[in-house]
Amino acid sequence: MERIKVNLDVIEAMLYYWQATSEKEKVGEAYLNDIASMPAMKLIYDEEFNEESVRRALSAISNREMFSGENKKEGRFWNNNMWMLEDLGYTDMMVTPLKTLNLKSLIGKLKNVENSSQYEEIEVAFVPDHLEIYRIVDNKLIVNFFRVKPSLYDESISIGEKDIMEFIEEKIIELLSEKTS
Repeated sequence: MERIKVNLDVIEAMLYYWQATSEKEKVGEAYLNDIASMPAMKLIYDEEFNEESVRRALSAISNREMFSGENKKEGRFWNNNMWMLEDLGYTDMMVTPLKTLNLKSLIGKLKNVENSSQYEEIEVAFVPDHLEIYRIVDNKLIVNFFRVKPSLYDESISIGEKDIMEFIEEKIIELLSEKTS
């Protein structure tokens, strides 16, 4: 393992969506489709939750329409996005530390973990997920952005009760311990 890359592509796209929607601007369907088709978003899709789920939920919010999710995942995704719109200052407190998140220190710590050489690069992607806290797909750790908890006193962030660095280190060890295909 030579690199741990932080991927905030989906969150950057969502920031525009949340800001524009909070200012009562209409976000076009093409933009919503672009978000739904981003590679990191595709990693959270399954038979119940897919690109159309994302598009429908975000479109309903943008158009100020009622939304009736077809399942719990769609409902939670819609609800979490509505929550982001309630306090963009809090959303910014969630995002700002992620933009400067430096995971280089973890490379040295994880070099001695079994199977640490199976991947040259590990990607830590933050996405607006629905129910899961995190997922592991190949060399990618997908973290549910909605589970990021900023401190009200400094720029530290946690996921659950763990500091974000501790959480990511633990999950990368789990990623490395999974059998290679």
